[in-house]
Amino acid sequence: MPEGQNITLLAFDFGLRRIGVAVGQTLTGSASPVGVVPARDGEPDWQLLEKYLREWAPAELVVGLPYTMDGGEQDITQRARKFATALAGHFAGPVHMIDERLSSREAETRLKTLRQAGRRRISREDIDCAAACVILESWLNTHNNPTQP
Repeated sequence: MPEGQNITLLAFDFGLRRIGVAVGQTLTGSASPVGVVPARDGEPDWQLLEKYLREWAPAELVVGLPYTMDGGEQDITQRARKFATALAGHFAGPVHMIDERLSSREAETRLKTLRQAGRRRISREDIDCAAACVILESWLNTHNNPTQP
């Protein structure tokens, strides 16, 4: 990531049926939901995904890797890696991967708080987008800190 510049990133919460997408900037260190890309057995709707890439023009991408609670890999972890590799073929910039354990639970907690404040019903798509936000904010917190090596 270029130092001292405000760059835009897109993050992805990979799933076999849906891939949550979020956008964020290094300046704010925060993320906002963008939408959900439908997937069929992990194969995304590349046309929609490429539309998001054109629309947001990110400098870098972040893909969450769903490890087991003890840090082990599982089938979905390998499929998320494959997705990140495929993304790199559709994107000229860097594609980063980050451990996303518990991102969906954190997303559900955030959304339940919003619901208690009067927001409408929470859908699976809302959770996927919010999980992508958690993934991106986690990556930004780790890599956007000038004291980090």
